[in-house]
Amino acid sequence: VRFVESGGGLVQPGGSLRLSCAASGFIFSGYGMSWYRQAPGKERELVAGITTDGSSQKYAMSVEGRFTISRDNGKNTVYLQMNGLKLEDTAMYYCNRGYTRALEDWGQGTLVIVFS
Repeated sequence: VRFVESGGGLVQPGGSLRLSCAASGFIFSGYGMSWYRQAPGKERELVAGITTDGSSQKYAMSVEGRFTISRDNGKNTVYLQMNGLKLEDTAMYYCNRGYTRALEDWGQGTLVIVFS
């Protein structure tokens, strides 16, 4: 199983980024997927999750209304659209297989830095 996250970068508060995660090594359409993040000095936390067909999503309260998770089962890819970014969104972002908990080892992640 492999996850390749991309799309991170430097952005000012209020800006937007779209993260992508290309997954391989399992039947992508058969599993929920989630995005997590880990800020410096903090534990990794769940940001958003999406069911197998994309019909249901869940979000951390801190990102509700600003972030949108989506997936393309034809491309084995899950996305995280991040709007209205805040300083506290600065973190390394990771995707993983599973809707309720992470089922695999972590990839390298993609770094998001929000700076003023």
